[in-house]
Parts: sequence; structure tokens; C-alpha cells
Amino acid sequence: MDEPQPWFAAKRFGYGAGWPIAWQGWALMAGYLAILAVVGWLDHQHDGRVRGMGFGLFVAATATFMTLVHKRTDGGWKWRWGKRK
Repeated sequence: MDEPQPWFAAKRFGYGAGWPIAWQGWALMAGYLAILAVVGWLDHQHDGRVRGMGFGLFVAATATFMTLVHKRTDGGWKWRWGKRK
């Protein structure tokens, strides 16, 4: 079975993912940033329940974003010292 195409480049130095290399990666990042904008708006509300919902949304969105980025990074996440693949 063919492996799915990567959405993010691997970092050249360090651990994790680099910038998006496919439109799906850019769309995922834009969606995550839009959710963070909503979370910021919810955080400025005076009702504690709404702020709590915003925090829950932040945790869920971040976990989902990090999981997808991890699965769709070219070469996976591992420590890199600057060598090319």
C-alpha cells in the first residue's frame, strides 16, 4: 500500500516538523490558527464557563493538530543534526 504524501517537511536541526510543503499542511495550519483566534475571543469573555470551554477547545485543537502534523511529517519526528536525508 502506498504511503500518504507528507504535508510537512522535517526539521533540519532539532526535533519535530518544519514548514508545510503541501496545500493540505497550509490548510491545516490556517484552520488551527483560526481556532486559536476563536479561543482568544472566548478567553476575553466574562463568563467563566465560556472561558473554560475555550480552554477545552484549545487543548483538543492542539492535540489534534500535533497528531496530524506528527503523522504527516516527511521522515517522521526524530532528532536531526543538520545532515540531509
